[in-house]
Amino acid sequence: MESIIKPNYSIFFGNTGYVKLLELITKNNYDKILILSDSNTVKHCLPILKDRLFSADSKSKGEIENKIFSYTVNSGEQTKNLNELKKICEFLISKGFKRNSLIINLGGGMVSDLGGFVSSIYMRGIDFVNIPTSLLGMVDASIGGKTGIDLNDLKNIIGSFEFAKIIIIDLKFLLTLSVRQINSGFAEMIKHSLIDSNEHWNKIRNVNCSKDIDSDLIYNSIMTKIKIIENDPKESSTRKFLNFGHTIGHAIESFLMNSDREILHGEAILIGIILESYLSQKLLNFDTKLTSNVKNYIQKFSEQINFSAEDITHIIELLKYDKKNKSEEPLFVLLNEIGKPSYDIKVSYEEIIEAFKFYAA
Repeated sequence: MESIIKPNYSIFFGNTGYVKLLELITKNNYDKILILSDSNTVKHCLPILKDRLFSADSKSKGEIENKIFSYTVNSGEQTKNLNELKKICEFLISKGFKRNSLIINLGGGMVSDLGGFVSSIYMRGIDFVNIPTSLLGMVDASIGGKTGIDLNDLKNIIGSFEFAKIIIIDLKFLLTLSVRQINSGFAEMIKHSLIDSNEHWNKIRNVNCSKDIDSDLIYNSIMTKIKIIENDPKESSTRKFLNFGHTIGHAIESFLMNSDREILHGEAILIGIILESYLSQKLLNFDTKLTSNVKNYIQKFSEQINFSAEDITHIIELLKYDKKNKSEEPLFVLLNEIGKPSYDIKVSYEEIIEAFKFYAA
């Protein structure tokens, strides 16, 4: 996979990434380096990071090791909150981190969201690097400059746009993941294919299980996101396309958060894609057969969840907080056809209820 060099950030793959990280550390002479990880990645991924980093240049090991501090948060979306943000900032202050410091976010989407936001506000902004360890992080969360935390179970309601200095994609980390976590990340790859092209969608449809996801598919997914964010980095127009499946998906994720029915981000997005494919059919004449094909395909990777009428009412209520809204009326990204999405589509509550019935059928 070729490196992706962009004005705001660069993405490097495998060993090249660690060489570039060492070059960045040497060039900027960071006084202190924080590796932010969660309770899973500190055990399974931090040893890999240190081994790969110091293997890239063993001469730098002693000098860099003396600058490194580690901070570990609990795994899970519930960690992305104001209290954890405060604790990390207090840790940075206690260890004497200044503007010429670096944060390395080692983890999935939660860690890159939280660590990126800390970096964007601590001392009005310090550099950070993303090393995503989940498939979702590799193809989506670590790329594009979105950072943020949740408040009162509302996803990423507090946040900023801030790009990592570099992003390192190391597929070795995928070996540490469960099938469930891989499927969660694959949700974003399905979304990318549907908003991109028939060719991309047809390649994705050939994936029958997590073992079929190869480096080419991952690279294609990354490139799809990059093409979109290059044209609209602050999400004023076409970057909204990346929210396909996310309007209802985020509301479902927020509704189930901190309950005994809590699901992963990608699992909520898979449901959202089914629901919003139906709404695309209903409102933009998206092909009926394709709508069924999308639903049937996604069900290979997603367990059916039962939503009561009361559940659906609460989920619809949460839609008023979606960041794409211009008022309390929810605005959706829907498909005219594969590769041709439209944004700011108004959808009635009755139509959303219909979509849930389609999902349940």
